[in-house]
Amino acid sequence: MSLFDHKLSEIQEWLHTKEISVNDLLNEAYNRINEVDGEVKAFLTLNEEAARQRANELDALRGTTEGRGLLFGMPIGIKDNIVTKGLRSTAASQILDNLNDPLYDAHVVQKLNGAESVTVGKLNMDEFAMGSSNENSSYYATRNPWNTDYVPGGSSGGSAAAVAAGEVPFSLGSDTGGSIRQPAAYCGVVGLKPTYGRVSRFGLIAFASSLDQIGPLTRTVEDNAYVLETIAGHDKMDSTSADLEVPKYTEALTGDVKGLKIGVPKEYFAEGVSEEVKTAVRNALKVYEDMGATWEEVTLPHSKYALSTYYLLSSSEASANLARFDGVRYGRRSPQAENMIDMFKLSRSEGFGDEVKRRIMLGTFALSSGYYDAYYKKAQKVRTLIKQDFEKVFANYDVIIGPTTPTPAFKVGEKTEDPLTMYANDILTIPVNLAGVPGISVPCGFSSEGLPIGLQIIGDHFDEGTVYRAAHAYEQATDYHTHKPSLGGAN
Repeated sequence: MSLFDHKLSEIQEWLHTKEISVNDLLNEAYNRINEVDGEVKAFLTLNEEAARQRANELDALRGTTEGRGLLFGMPIGIKDNIVTKGLRSTAASQILDNLNDPLYDAHVVQKLNGAESVTVGKLNMDEFAMGSSNENSSYYATRNPWNTDYVPGGSSGGSAAAVAAGEVPFSLGSDTGGSIRQPAAYCGVVGLKPTYGRVSRFGLIAFASSLDQIGPLTRTVEDNAYVLETIAGHDKMDSTSADLEVPKYTEALTGDVKGLKIGVPKEYFAEGVSEEVKTAVRNALKVYEDMGATWEEVTLPHSKYALSTYYLLSSSEASANLARFDGVRYGRRSPQAENMIDMFKLSRSEGFGDEVKRRIMLGTFALSSGYYDAYYKKAQKVRTLIKQDFEKVFANYDVIIGPTTPTPAFKVGEKTEDPLTMYANDILTIPVNLAGVPGISVPCGFSSEGLPIGLQIIGDHFDEGTVYRAAHAYEQATDYHTHKPSLGGAN
C-alpha cells in the first residue's frame, strides 16, 4: 500500500512522530513516477535534485515546532502554467520552451513553500490551458491512468492524472472553464475551483484573466480542504484577490448535511448527458436524501448560452493576454526572421499551436471594430444574466448539484478533428466560471467501461465551506474515492 493512499493528516502525524521521513515520501513519489509516467506522461519537468536537498532540510525539522505546516514535507506537482522560480515553466507551449529559469514564484508556490512542502516537478497540460483533453500540449498527450487509451481531461489533465496514478498526493491546477473539475471527474479524484479571487493569480500564466482560478486536486475532500487553507488568501500583487479572512475549511467537514437544501438544475440533465452519468447523479441525490438533505429541481435558464458566451469572452481575453509573447522580451524568437515584422510573425506562428491560434483569431475578431458590440459586449451582458441565475437559486438553496461532465472520458484522438464537439465537454462547468462561484467535483460512480464519473457541487460566492461539507458527507457515505486505477500494479 502506498503512503499516498493515506490522508494528509495521517501522513503528517507519522512525519512528526518520525515513523517516516520526508525523504521516504519523496522516494515514494519518484519511484512511482519512474514506474508509471512512461505510460501516463503526467510530468513535463522533474525537480529531483532541488527536491532532495529540500527534503534533507525538512527532515532535520521533524518533531520540532518549526516543522508544523499543514503540508509539511508533502511532495506536490505544479501545473506548468504556474511559475516556479528556477524551475522550467512553459505552459506546455513551444513559445516558452526556453523559459528554464523564471525569476520569481507564483503566490501559491510561495504559500506552499512557506508551508514547507516539496515541489516534485511541473505537470503537463493543454497549451496555455486551452483544451479539454490534454491533447493540445505541444510536447505529448497525457493519458488517463484508468485506461491509457482514454484522455485524462484538460487542461489540468497532468495534474489530475498524477494524483490518480499515485505519483503525488496532491497537485495544483488552474480552472478557466472547468479545467480542474473536468479532469478530476475523468480521473476519479477530487478537484476544486475556488471562488474567483479566493486564490491569487499572481504568477499564473494568463489565459483569460476574468475566469482563471488556481485550485487543488487531491485524493480526498479533507486533503483538498487542507490544500485550499494553505494557498488561499489576499495578495497585494493581484488586484482581483479578495481581502477576506480564510476560514478553516477542515472544520466544515462534520459529515452532517441534515437540513441541507440542494438545487438540481434541469438544464444539467438535458440532451447530450449520458444515461450512465444521469443515473450516477440521481443515485448520489438518494444518498443525500438518506443523510437528511432535501433537493428540488431548479432552473438556470441562461446556462444554454454559457458555451458561446464563454468562448467569446475567453478568446477575447486570450488574444490580449498572449500578445506579449512576441519574441522580443522572452520566449521563442524565430531564427528565420530577417526583419522585425518577420520576427513577430514567425516567432508566433512557430511557437503557438493550432488551438491557441484558433482562439487568438476568434478573440481578435470579437474585439475588432464593427464586431465588438455584436459579440463581446453582448457576451458580457449574458454573463451577467448567468451570474444572476445563480444568485436567484442561492437565495433559497445551500448548494447546486449536478453532473461534472456530460459523459465519462473519451478515447485519445476521438474528438481532435472536431473542436466544437470538444468544446461541448465543458458545457456543465463553464457557467461556474462565468458566475465566479466555487465548484468541486467528487467521484460518484463508474461507467460500464470502468471509467470514473464526477459529481459537481456548486456553492455561493466565498462559501467553499458549505461545498466542502456537502462533498465530504457524500464521500464518507460512499466508497468511490477509495478505488484506484490498476496502472503499474497499484492494486
